Amino acid sequence: MPPAGRKAVQAIPGRPLPHGILGGCATVQDVEDPHELMGVDWLALGCCPVLVWQDPCLVDESPGEESPGPQEKEFCRPQTEHAEPFTVYAGSECSALGWSYKEARAQAEASLELGEQAGIENGFMRFKLTRDAVDLTPPEGPLSIAQGVAVLEGCLAESYGGVGTLHVPAGAAALLGCCNLVEKDPETGNLETLAGNCVVIGAGYSALNEGPGGVPAEPGTAWLYITGPLIIRRGPVVVVPDRPGPSVNIRNNDRQVLAERTVVVATTCTVCAVQIRVCE
Repeated sequence: MPPAGRKAVQAIPGRPLPHGILGGCATVQDVEDPHELMGVDWLALGCCPVLVWQDPCLVDESPGEESPGPQEKEFCRPQTEHAEPFTVYAGSECSALGWSYKEARAQAEASLELGEQAGIENGFMRFKLTRDAVDLTPPEGPLSIAQGVAVLEGCLAESYGGVGTLHVPAGAAALLGCCNLVEKDPETGNLETLAGNCVVIGAGYSALNEGPGGVPAEPGTAWLYITGPLIIRRGPVVVVPDRPGPSVNIRNNDRQVLAERTVVVATTCTVCAVQIRVCE
């Protein structure tokens, strides 16, 4: 309750950053099948290179006395990829004397709705990007953001070749405009690099800001990542407990309500990372 003389008013509404991981770069699927929320497996598509072959008999005018025979073509076995689930949640707590279950539940659900995107970015960086990324930072140290984007897009083009996703911490986003590294697609509203890769600007990436192996970024630096396309499977929002009685802790008379959602974020082929300078 507010102090005497002050009036209680509605909370200030908010909205997630428009170019976060749920903003348009990823395909978001709200699923109800619990099996999909336990993790998914699939055969990778597009990670095998498309090679070039030329029949020597058609181009060699002087093959010599012995024919070289046909060149052998290479074959690639598709790899099985997987994505593991994690849960994002928001909890609300207050004295049960001044807060009803309905109010506590509304608070938790509103907090999850606003912060879900940043939570997914944080979890994706922690449980996928930092674990699987190839670190392309040169021995000389962090690069400029333009150099970093160039290195990452080169890595993606060599390993995948399709349209991928550039992951940028919100704290480094302003630097993208200094070198005209991104532009907004007039049809989708998504940010894209000049090469055509979709750009995610993540508050969750900025909050964690870890490199491969989970090593925190040094002061004045940030980590950029690039991946293939993203598919995000989300379960329904679950409120715990689902009724008033169990929400009260009888030892201290506090009410606690939790809103949570399980997600599975999947990407494909190589994950690359580079450290950049955010302060010159």
